[in-house]
Amino acid sequence: MELRHLRYFVGVAEEQHFGRAAERLHVAQPALSRQIQDLEREIGFALFDRLPRGVRINAAGKLFLTDVRRILQDVEEARLRAERIAHGKSGTLRIGVATALPWHGLVADSFREFRQMQPDAALELHHLLSIQQIEAVLSGRLDAGFAAGLIPLDKSLDHWQFTQDKMVLAVPKGHPLTKRNRVRLRDLRDIPFVWFPRWVNPGFYDRMMQACSKGGLTPRVVQEAPDRDTNLGLVQCRIGLSWQNEAVRWHCPRGVALVSVVDMNVRMPFNLIWRKDNTSPLLQKFLAQVMSTRRKV
Repeated sequence: MELRHLRYFVGVAEEQHFGRAAERLHVAQPALSRQIQDLEREIGFALFDRLPRGVRINAAGKLFLTDVRRILQDVEEARLRAERIAHGKSGTLRIGVATALPWHGLVADSFREFRQMQPDAALELHHLLSIQQIEAVLSGRLDAGFAAGLIPLDKSLDHWQFTQDKMVLAVPKGHPLTKRNRVRLRDLRDIPFVWFPRWVNPGFYDRMMQACSKGGLTPRVVQEAPDRDTNLGLVQCRIGLSWQNEAVRWHCPRGVALVSVVDMNVRMPFNLIWRKDNTSPLLQKFLAQVMSTRRKV
């Protein structure tokens, strides 16, 4: 199986017609038909249903198409990375950003200053849950990540903590809690909560539950959602209340208000994480730039 087989397959799958696909791919129709037949013979099953006029991709072909597109995208990204190096450019830096982090302050400042200092470098950003960033950094799919409170980390990772955010309560606007001068954890008994699943951040989940219990609250969790935006949307729909880090004020929907709870003392730490054995000069420059930016703010 060669890459051209996969490209030809995608062309036919998207056009659902050998003639149109041949024009698009700049190959003769009989040759294209033979290539698809060769591909089907090699993998051992048909990808298309042949019709009197054109073809129709079958169930197996649809699943195969999803994977082939990903494979071709991975190949193209590999080609682009090699091309940058071949042309004397600095390469690509792949950075994850936690969904709980705002696009302001240190994160945005770091990216802006890095672009100014490294204009020929490609900065590839990925908005991911923190636990997904750890997996991506460990596997090498990311060079570094701005991740939320996940200490202790894997032994092969290094980290640098750049902030700790106070936790506040997201409530629908007009909720009775917004009219109170002081809100304590025990005042939240029997109120429904939207909560993040424990697998998202086990250590922080346990700290939040312990703090609630200490304050006389056993949260009544009616819905779980792994990311900030889904949590806020559920609050806006009045499904329940949600704990959020204070930086959420930069992303708060119009129908959501933030309430301070006087005895909620847990803070969410944020760390820049990277593999200890990643010796990329571009990464080292970025780490130095981020730490320098933090000293300025």
